[in-house]
Amino acid sequence: MSSYLDGILAGHRAEAAKDRRDLTALVERARASLSTAELRPFAASLRRPDGPAIIAEVKRRSPSKGDLALDLDPGELAAAYEAGGAACLSVLTDEPNFGGSAEDLAAARAATSLPVLRKDFTISAADICDARLMGADAVLLIVAALGDDELRGFVELAGDLGLAALVEVHDVDEAGRAVDAGAELIGVNQRDLRTFEVDTARAEQVARSLPAAMVKVAESGIGSRDDVVRLWDAGYDAVLVGELLVRSADPAAAVRALRAGEPSETAPLHPEVPA
Repeated sequence: MSSYLDGILAGHRAEAAKDRRDLTALVERARASLSTAELRPFAASLRRPDGPAIIAEVKRRSPSKGDLALDLDPGELAAAYEAGGAACLSVLTDEPNFGGSAEDLAAARAATSLPVLRKDFTISAADICDARLMGADAVLLIVAALGDDELRGFVELAGDLGLAALVEVHDVDEAGRAVDAGAELIGVNQRDLRTFEVDTARAEQVARSLPAAMVKVAESGIGSRDDVVRLWDAGYDAVLVGELLVRSADPAAAVRALRAGEPSETAPLHPEVPA
């Protein structure tokens, strides 16, 4: 049965097939950028002894929710996230489905000192090179979108180019594939990208199957401080939150409320709001 994810991947693979750039030259160009680029430690920034880190997302729209904040200023929003205590940023660069762009990532990174994840549907080695060249510090690899050889090769290439690889999984089987591919940073998406349903027990179940030393990130379905505490207790180092923060009238206060449980009249938290 065709799914939402299948449709998006088909579109990205069709675009990748049109890419006539020489991959060897592109990899060398991306590797050369390491000598001039300021690298920010993404995974290390998620290790906090005082509680879970917040990866705050810059997202204009969502296929499931429609338009969220099409006219957002990525630099202004990123600065607010940093002021609220976010550890890292996640920036959507997928344009057809999320309204994002490389320009959004560049603006968000320039406005803060935070490490930045390029959140997109990575399906080629060129995508990883482009992430490095646009200034990202980390790249998203979705296990459900890749074969085992692709996954292993992309994890290695990301490391070679100085990028952290956030390897996203949805169940225990995918988690095993990620570990076998050499992943050191795993994101567990509580939303099934095939059905769009959120299962809040998913993250707890998958966490139990992962090595204790691995950096773990919980994604989607996070709408309250209680959710954050539950995931910290389950062994997660960080949570990635998007829609809740983007829609908040006071994004800095919303981040603070997730981090410390501070009340915020302008950024109410609701457990049913998906990230």
